[in-house]
Amino acid sequence: MSNTQKIAFIGLGIMGLPMAINLSKAGFEVTGYNRSPEKTTELVAAGGKGAGSIPEAVADADVVITMVPDSADVEAVVTGEAGVFAHAKDGALWIDNSSIRPDVAARLSLEAAAAGLRPLDAPVSGGEAGAIGGVLSIMVGGEPGDFADAEAVFNAVGKTIVLVGPAGSGQTVKAANQLIVAANIQALSEAVVFLEAYGVDTDAALTVLGGGLAGSKVLEQKGQKILERSFEPGFRLALHHKDMGIVTSAAREAGVVLPLGALVAQLVASTVASGDGALDHSGLFRGVQRLSGSAEAPAEPVAAT
Repeated sequence: MSNTQKIAFIGLGIMGLPMAINLSKAGFEVTGYNRSPEKTTELVAAGGKGAGSIPEAVADADVVITMVPDSADVEAVVTGEAGVFAHAKDGALWIDNSSIRPDVAARLSLEAAAAGLRPLDAPVSGGEAGAIGGVLSIMVGGEPGDFADAEAVFNAVGKTIVLVGPAGSGQTVKAANQLIVAANIQALSEAVVFLEAYGVDTDAALTVLGGGLAGSKVLEQKGQKILERSFEPGFRLALHHKDMGIVTSAAREAGVVLPLGALVAQLVASTVASGDGALDHSGLFRGVQRLSGSAEAPAEPVAAT
Protein backbone atom coordinates (compact mmCIF):
# COMPACT_ATOMS: atom_id res chain seq x y z
CA MET A 1 0.00 0.00 0.00
CA SER A 2 1.27 3.45 -0.87
CA ASN A 3 1.27 6.41 1.49
CA THR A 4 -1.50 7.99 -0.56
CA GLN A 5 -3.97 5.76 1.28
CA LYS A 6 -6.56 7.42 3.52
CA ILE A 7 -6.54 6.34 7.17
CA ALA A 8 -9.23 6.80 9.81
CA PHE A 9 -7.73 6.70 13.30
CA ILE A 10 -10.18 6.22 16.16
CA GLY A 11 -8.82 6.75 19.68
CA LEU A 12 -6.24 9.49 20.17
CA GLY A 13 -5.00 8.77 23.69
CA ILE A 14 -1.49 8.39 25.10
CA MET A 15 -0.61 5.86 22.40
CA GLY A 16 -3.05 6.66 19.63
CA LEU A 17 -2.23 10.34 19.16
CA PRO A 18 1.51 9.92 18.51
CA MET A 19 0.80 6.94 16.27
CA ALA A 20 -1.66 8.98 14.22
CA ILE A 21 0.83 11.84 14.02
CA ASN A 22 3.57 9.48 12.78
CA LEU A 23 1.22 8.17 10.08
CA SER A 24 0.53 11.73 8.99
CA LYS A 25 4.26 12.48 8.90
CA ALA A 26 4.76 9.38 6.74
CA GLY A 27 2.53 10.91 4.09
CA PHE A 28 -0.80 9.24 4.82
CA GLU A 29 -3.99 11.28 4.85
CA VAL A 30 -5.10 10.71 8.45
CA THR A 31 -8.51 11.63 9.82
CA GLY A 32 -8.83 11.24 13.56
CA TYR A 33 -11.79 10.83 15.86
CA ASN A 34 -11.70 10.95 19.64
CA ARG A 35 -14.34 11.40 22.33
CA SER A 36 -12.23 14.27 23.76
CA PRO A 37 -12.12 16.75 20.86
CA GLU A 38 -8.94 18.51 22.04
CA LYS A 39 -6.97 15.44 20.98
CA THR A 40 -8.34 15.78 17.46
CA THR A 41 -7.15 19.39 17.52
CA GLU A 42 -3.62 18.19 18.32
CA LEU A 43 -3.68 15.83 15.33
CA VAL A 44 -4.90 18.62 13.03
CA ALA A 45 -2.06 20.85 14.26
CA ALA A 46 0.36 18.07 13.26
CA GLY A 47 -1.01 17.82 9.73
CA GLY A 48 -3.95 15.46 10.09
CA LYS A 49 -7.69 16.03 9.85
CA GLY A 50 -10.43 15.83 12.43
CA ALA A 51 -13.87 14.24 12.33
CA GLY A 52 -16.88 14.80 14.54
CA SER A 53 -18.12 11.22 14.39
CA ILE A 54 -17.05 7.69 13.51
CA PRO A 55 -19.14 7.57 10.30
CA GLU A 56 -17.52 10.82 9.16
CA ALA A 57 -14.03 9.55 9.98
CA VAL A 58 -14.31 6.21 8.16
CA ALA A 59 -16.44 7.22 5.16
CA ASP A 60 -13.61 7.30 2.58
CA ALA A 61 -10.91 5.44 4.53
CA ASP A 62 -8.86 2.69 2.95
CA VAL A 63 -7.60 1.73 6.42
CA VAL A 64 -9.47 2.06 9.73
CA ILE A 65 -7.37 1.90 12.90
CA THR A 66 -8.88 1.59 16.37
CA MET A 67 -6.85 2.27 19.52
CA VAL A 68 -9.14 2.29 22.55
CA PRO A 69 -8.76 0.95 26.11
CA ASP A 70 -10.70 -2.32 26.40
CA SER A 71 -12.79 -5.00 24.71
CA ALA A 72 -16.08 -3.21 25.39
CA ASP A 73 -14.66 0.02 23.96
CA VAL A 74 -13.66 -1.71 20.72
CA GLU A 75 -17.11 -3.26 20.40
CA ALA A 76 -18.71 0.14 21.02
CA VAL A 77 -16.82 1.85 18.19
CA VAL A 78 -17.05 -0.91 15.58
CA THR A 79 -20.57 -2.31 16.03
CA GLY A 80 -23.99 -0.69 15.97
CA GLU A 81 -25.64 1.80 13.64
CA ALA A 82 -22.91 4.43 14.13
CA GLY A 83 -20.00 1.96 14.19
CA VAL A 84 -17.10 1.24 11.88
CA PHE A 85 -18.60 -1.93 10.41
CA ALA A 86 -21.75 -0.11 9.28
CA HIS A 87 -19.94 2.78 7.61
CA ALA A 88 -16.47 1.72 6.40
CA LYS A 89 -16.21 1.01 2.69
CA ASP A 90 -16.09 -2.50 1.33
CA GLY A 91 -12.57 -3.96 1.27
CA ALA A 92 -11.08 -1.53 3.80
CA LEU A 93 -8.49 -2.85 6.21
CA TRP A 94 -9.52 -2.73 9.86
CA ILE A 95 -6.49 -2.72 12.15
CA ASP A 96 -7.22 -2.92 15.86
CA ASN A 97 -4.18 -1.73 17.83
CA SER A 98 -6.06 -1.98 21.13
CA SER A 99 -5.23 -4.64 23.71
CA ILE A 100 -8.34 -6.76 24.22
CA ARG A 101 -9.44 -10.33 24.92
CA PRO A 102 -8.31 -12.81 22.24
CA ASP A 103 -11.78 -14.38 22.02
CA VAL A 104 -13.37 -10.97 21.43
CA ALA A 105 -10.79 -10.17 18.76
CA ALA A 106 -11.53 -13.46 16.97
CA ARG A 107 -15.28 -12.89 17.13
CA LEU A 108 -15.07 -9.30 15.91
CA SER A 109 -12.83 -10.38 13.04
CA LEU A 110 -15.64 -12.63 11.82
CA GLU A 111 -18.14 -9.78 12.10
CA ALA A 112 -15.76 -7.45 10.26
CA ALA A 113 -15.30 -9.95 7.44
CA ALA A 114 -19.09 -10.34 7.18
CA ALA A 115 -19.30 -6.56 6.80
CA GLY A 116 -16.81 -6.65 3.93
CA LEU A 117 -13.74 -5.51 5.88
CA ARG A 118 -10.32 -7.14 6.19
CA PRO A 119 -9.49 -7.43 9.92
CA LEU A 120 -6.11 -7.53 11.65
CA ASP A 121 -5.74 -7.61 15.42
CA ALA A 122 -2.45 -5.80 15.99
CA PRO A 123 -1.79 -4.82 19.60
CA VAL A 124 1.42 -2.92 20.27
CA SER A 125 4.14 -2.82 22.90
CA GLY A 126 6.64 -0.08 23.67
CA GLY A 127 4.64 2.44 25.63
CA GLU A 128 4.33 6.14 24.96
CA ALA A 129 8.03 6.47 24.13
CA GLY A 130 7.76 3.75 21.49
CA ALA A 131 4.65 5.36 20.03
CA ILE A 132 6.32 8.77 19.82
CA GLY A 133 9.49 7.30 18.31
CA GLY A 134 7.63 5.08 15.85
CA VAL A 135 9.47 2.00 17.11
CA LEU A 136 6.64 -0.07 18.55
CA SER A 137 6.63 -3.84 18.58
CA ILE A 138 3.48 -5.01 16.78
CA MET A 139 2.11 -8.53 17.07
CA VAL A 140 -0.44 -9.21 14.34
CA GLY A 141 -3.20 -11.78 13.91
CA GLY A 142 -5.00 -12.21 10.60
CA GLU A 143 -4.64 -13.24 6.98
CA PRO A 144 -1.15 -13.07 5.38
CA GLY A 145 -2.42 -11.09 2.38
CA ASP A 146 -4.02 -8.46 4.59
CA PHE A 147 -0.86 -8.28 6.69
CA ALA A 148 1.19 -7.65 3.54
CA ASP A 149 -1.20 -4.89 2.45
CA ALA A 150 -0.80 -3.19 5.84
CA GLU A 151 3.00 -3.19 5.69
CA ALA A 152 3.44 0.52 4.97
CA VAL A 153 1.03 1.45 7.76
CA PHE A 154 2.82 -0.74 10.28
CA ASN A 155 6.24 0.52 9.20
CA ALA A 156 5.18 4.10 9.94
CA VAL A 157 4.50 3.33 13.60
CA GLY A 158 6.56 0.25 14.45
CA LYS A 159 9.97 -1.38 14.23
CA THR A 160 9.40 -5.06 15.09
CA ILE A 161 6.30 -6.23 13.19
CA VAL A 162 5.42 -9.92 13.09
CA LEU A 163 2.43 -11.90 11.85
CA VAL A 164 1.95 -14.40 14.68
CA GLY A 165 -1.06 -16.37 13.43
CA PRO A 166 -4.75 -16.17 12.53
CA ALA A 167 -7.30 -13.77 14.01
CA GLY A 168 -6.94 -13.41 17.77
CA SER A 169 -3.29 -14.50 17.80
CA GLY A 170 -1.99 -10.95 18.10
CA GLN A 171 -4.00 -10.45 21.26
CA THR A 172 -2.80 -13.76 22.70
CA VAL A 173 0.83 -12.73 22.18
CA LYS A 174 0.10 -9.29 23.68
CA ALA A 175 -1.33 -10.97 26.79
CA ALA A 176 1.93 -12.92 27.13
CA ASN A 177 3.84 -9.67 26.68
CA GLN A 178 1.91 -8.01 29.49
CA LEU A 179 2.55 -10.96 31.79
CA ILE A 180 6.30 -10.71 31.19
CA VAL A 181 6.36 -6.91 31.58
CA ALA A 182 4.36 -6.90 34.81
CA ALA A 183 6.53 -9.63 36.34
CA ASN A 184 9.68 -7.71 35.37
CA ILE A 185 8.43 -4.42 36.80
CA GLN A 186 7.47 -6.18 40.03
CA ALA A 187 10.91 -7.80 40.28
CA LEU A 188 12.65 -4.50 39.53
CA SER A 189 10.55 -2.73 42.16
CA GLU A 190 11.43 -5.34 44.77
CA ALA A 191 15.11 -5.07 43.85
CA VAL A 192 15.10 -1.29 44.31
CA VAL A 193 13.34 -1.52 47.70
CA PHE A 194 15.93 -4.14 48.72
CA LEU A 195 18.88 -2.01 47.54
CA GLU A 196 17.58 1.13 49.23
CA ALA A 197 17.13 -0.73 52.51
CA TYR A 198 20.90 -1.35 52.51
CA GLY A 199 21.82 2.19 51.51
CA VAL A 200 23.37 1.11 48.21
CA ASP A 201 24.06 3.68 45.47
CA THR A 202 21.03 2.70 43.42
CA ASP A 203 22.07 4.55 40.26
CA ALA A 204 25.34 2.64 40.23
CA ALA A 205 23.57 -0.60 41.11
CA LEU A 206 21.11 -0.37 38.24
CA THR A 207 23.92 0.51 35.83
CA VAL A 208 25.85 -2.64 36.61
CA LEU A 209 22.73 -4.80 36.78
CA GLY A 210 21.74 -3.50 33.35
CA GLY A 211 25.02 -4.75 31.90
CA GLY A 212 24.52 -8.32 33.05
CA LEU A 213 21.91 -11.04 32.74
CA ALA A 214 19.49 -8.96 34.83
CA GLY A 215 19.49 -6.31 32.11
CA SER A 216 16.18 -5.78 30.30
CA LYS A 217 14.10 -3.20 28.48
CA VAL A 218 12.10 -2.85 31.69
CA LEU A 219 15.19 -1.99 33.72
CA GLU A 220 16.38 0.36 30.97
CA GLN A 221 13.09 2.22 30.61
CA LYS A 222 11.60 2.02 34.10
CA GLY A 223 14.57 1.90 36.47
CA GLN A 224 15.23 5.63 36.55
CA LYS A 225 11.52 6.41 36.81
CA ILE A 226 11.40 4.30 39.95
CA LEU A 227 14.52 5.87 41.44
CA GLU A 228 13.10 9.35 40.79
CA ARG A 229 9.58 8.37 41.91
CA SER A 230 8.44 9.74 38.56
CA PHE A 231 5.26 7.93 37.62
CA GLU A 232 3.71 10.08 34.90
CA PRO A 233 1.81 7.57 32.77
CA GLY A 234 3.41 6.13 29.67
CA PHE A 235 1.13 3.15 30.26
CA ARG A 236 -1.34 3.39 33.11
CA LEU A 237 -1.52 0.81 35.89
CA ALA A 238 -5.29 0.64 35.42
CA LEU A 239 -4.77 -0.59 31.85
CA HIS A 240 -2.17 -3.12 32.93
CA HIS A 241 -4.66 -4.32 35.55
CA LYS A 242 -7.14 -4.86 32.71
CA ASP A 243 -4.49 -6.74 30.71
CA MET A 244 -3.62 -9.04 33.62
CA GLY A 245 -7.30 -9.88 33.84
CA ILE A 246 -7.12 -10.92 30.19
CA VAL A 247 -4.07 -13.09 30.94
CA THR A 248 -5.62 -14.92 33.89
CA SER A 249 -8.97 -15.38 32.14
CA ALA A 250 -7.42 -16.70 28.93
CA ALA A 251 -5.14 -19.04 30.90
CA ARG A 252 -8.13 -20.50 32.70
CA GLU A 253 -9.95 -21.03 29.40
CA ALA A 254 -6.88 -22.78 27.97
CA GLY A 255 -6.50 -24.97 31.06
CA VAL A 256 -2.97 -23.78 31.83
CA VAL A 257 -1.60 -22.69 35.20
CA LEU A 258 0.32 -19.43 35.60
CA PRO A 259 1.34 -19.27 39.27
CA LEU A 260 3.56 -16.19 38.94
CA GLY A 261 1.07 -14.53 36.61
CA ALA A 262 -1.75 -14.99 39.10
CA LEU A 263 0.35 -13.49 41.91
CA VAL A 264 1.49 -10.52 39.84
CA ALA A 265 -2.10 -9.92 38.73
CA GLN A 266 -3.11 -9.64 42.39
CA LEU A 267 -0.22 -7.28 43.14
CA VAL A 268 -1.24 -5.06 40.22
CA ALA A 269 -4.85 -5.17 41.43
CA SER A 270 -3.76 -4.18 44.94
CA THR A 271 -1.79 -1.18 43.68
CA VAL A 272 -4.74 -0.02 41.59
CA ALA A 273 -7.14 -0.54 44.51
CA SER A 274 -4.83 1.62 46.65
CA GLY A 275 -5.50 4.56 44.33
CA ASP A 276 -2.53 4.37 41.95
CA GLY A 277 -4.38 3.25 38.81
CA ALA A 278 -3.70 6.51 36.94
CA LEU A 279 0.07 6.19 37.45
CA ASP A 280 2.54 4.59 35.07
CA HIS A 281 2.83 0.84 35.59
CA SER A 282 6.25 1.43 37.14
CA GLY A 283 4.08 2.65 40.04
CA LEU A 284 3.98 -1.02 41.08
CA PHE A 285 6.97 0.09 43.13
CA ARG A 286 4.59 1.88 45.49
CA GLY A 287 2.84 -1.41 46.17
CA VAL A 288 6.13 -3.00 47.18
CA GLN A 289 6.79 -0.04 49.47
CA ARG A 290 3.44 -0.49 51.15
CA LEU A 291 4.08 -4.19 51.73
CA SER A 292 7.48 -3.31 53.19
CA GLY A 293 6.05 -0.72 55.54
CA SER A 294 7.85 2.12 53.79
CA ALA A 295 4.97 3.65 51.87
CA GLU A 296 5.41 7.26 50.86
CA ALA A 297 2.73 9.93 50.66
CA PRO A 298 -0.10 9.18 48.21
CA ALA A 299 0.75 9.97 44.63
CA GLU A 300 -0.45 13.23 43.15
CA PRO A 301 -3.54 12.58 41.02
CA VAL A 302 -2.71 12.09 37.37
CA ALA A 303 -5.38 13.00 34.85
CA ALA A 304 -6.40 10.09 32.67
CA THR A 305 -5.71 10.57 29.00
